[in-house]
Amino acid sequence: MEQPLIRVKNIKKIYNPGENEVRALDGVSLDIHPGEFVAIVGHSGSGKSTLMNMLGCLDVPTSGKYYLHGQDVSELEDNQLSEIRNKELGFIFQGFNLISNLDARGNVELPLIYRRLDKASRRKLAEEALRKVGLGERMNHKPSEMSGGQQQRVAIARAIAARPPVILADEPTGNLDSKSSEDIMKILMALSRSGRTVIIITHDDDIAKQVKRVIRIKDGKIEKDYLNENGQSELGEREE
Repeated sequence: MEQPLIRVKNIKKIYNPGENEVRALDGVSLDIHPGEFVAIVGHSGSGKSTLMNMLGCLDVPTSGKYYLHGQDVSELEDNQLSEIRNKELGFIFQGFNLISNLDARGNVELPLIYRRLDKASRRKLAEEALRKVGLGERMNHKPSEMSGGQQQRVAIARAIAARPPVILADEPTGNLDSKSSEDIMKILMALSRSGRTVIIITHDDDIAKQVKRVIRIKDGKIEKDYLNENGQSELGEREE
């Protein structure tokens, strides 16, 4: 089997160490391979958002190791983590986080500036990404001129424009109606089929049922890790 793209070993995240400490993550270990489509599922306070922050290099663990592409990123400095986020990771958030006075193309181009791409290259990648999410006709529209589903598609285009190997989606359908949610899930599935590693953070079991692998987290620990393929087959029971 090929090497995991992501390897987490006994990660802990402890806030307020001591008598009133909170163990947001309490010894989490997992491997995620290239091209996997994974849902990390848990209720509010389960630790799933803290885990996403670790996987997205937005935070570092109190202890334990995180390897991305074989590189130990668990003890890197902020500027090094920022560079990894820029090259390796694409983020999709529940709240879209679009700039209101920029059109769709401008919003998608913005992160590409930090990659020091020239204007023509930025525009090419942005337009390509917007066409990929079905917004080829709305590149000049501002967020206020688009529905919630369209705004989330702009956010996905922004996440994929630089072609990062890993897409992290935090409750990507949380603010959407059922039809828009369905459309967003189809786009994420297509990204997975094209070889991207897609990780969704969600509390929604209906979303989890559509994803091939589900990791359930509770009280900072992995409670279950299984595949949604011909029924739920526990990972511990399948051949590695």
